[in-house]
Amino acid sequence: MVRAAVLPAVGAPLEIAEIELPAPGPDQVRVRLAAAGVCHSDLSLSDGTLRQPVPAVLGHEGAGTVVAVGEGVRHVAPGDRVVLNWAPSCGSCHFCGLDEPWLCTDAAATAAVPYATRRSDGSPLYPGLGTAVFAEETVVRAHAVLPLPEGVPLTEAALLGCAVLTGYGAVRHSARVRAGESVAVFGAGGVGLATLQSARLAGADTIVAVDVSPAKEELARRAGATHFVLAPEAKRIRELTGGHGADVAFECAGRAESIRAAWSSTRRGGRTTVVGIGGKDEQVTFSALELFYFGRTLSGCVYGNSDPARDVPVIAEHVRAGRFDLAGLVTDRIRLEAIPGAFEAMTAGKGGRSLVVFP
Repeated sequence: MVRAAVLPAVGAPLEIAEIELPAPGPDQVRVRLAAAGVCHSDLSLSDGTLRQPVPAVLGHEGAGTVVAVGEGVRHVAPGDRVVLNWAPSCGSCHFCGLDEPWLCTDAAATAAVPYATRRSDGSPLYPGLGTAVFAEETVVRAHAVLPLPEGVPLTEAALLGCAVLTGYGAVRHSARVRAGESVAVFGAGGVGLATLQSARLAGADTIVAVDVSPAKEELARRAGATHFVLAPEAKRIRELTGGHGADVAFECAGRAESIRAAWSSTRRGGRTTVVGIGGKDEQVTFSALELFYFGRTLSGCVYGNSDPARDVPVIAEHVRAGRFDLAGLVTDRIRLEAIPGAFEAMTAGKGGRSLVVFP
């Protein structure tokens, strides 16, 4: 028996319920969670912005300890500390063949297959984004489990599963920020704070954090921001960057108005990377003339264009060396029952990352 936060229907409140997990089958791993981050994507799954079969156990950013492994699993064993990868690549589809595992067509397949049952009535449950970490334990595909390098705290390591990989990858792989460049980051939530830290790691010079909440300034500055402005402030960013605009802007909120503001805040020839996940009805418009005149690049970014097997060890080395502060991303440590409150805080634009810590 395992306690979990269950989404009974799209738009419905989460329910704390007892669920039954099967023993891991071939190429499966059972993990006891140490912690799970509450990501905006979980909120988007719960309200229908992103598709997810229901009833489901949400949560996709987690770390824990292996309890049991199924036949054929060789890379981890019971007792190993691991990070969960919500988008494990298959290695054989068209995009994996292009060395773009973040676009793998098979990555989300397990989210549509029941993985557990509700103890009260035996009804099937689906795993949110294939991982279902809003629970004391979960069962996942073997290649969704990454060994956690030594020297990284297990609780905070949960953030490696989404926020940190996304922010680090956006800077390192998508925008390819170079030392001395100026950067603007729109949205100082969990992913935005990870992006700020990653921009500092990359050697960015002027780093401007932009948010609607003045309460985020201290968090943003601790993460590496040299300046903080209230949104929308494209004009202010130009003033802070010699009148030209930022070399690179990151939009981490997934809103049409902030995507547009991020684009407008970059210099001619600058780069804007959209990291946040917006709704299908959010429309962003540009005139044909400005597209020509400014010569800017606008790009999407899936999971930071990261390869977790490659990037987690690199980030872990930054953590061990004190160059990346995982704990600095966490603003609230909560129990399973407090996830709805964390959703409300995200909707209100408060805090950084809430972290569910399991006893």
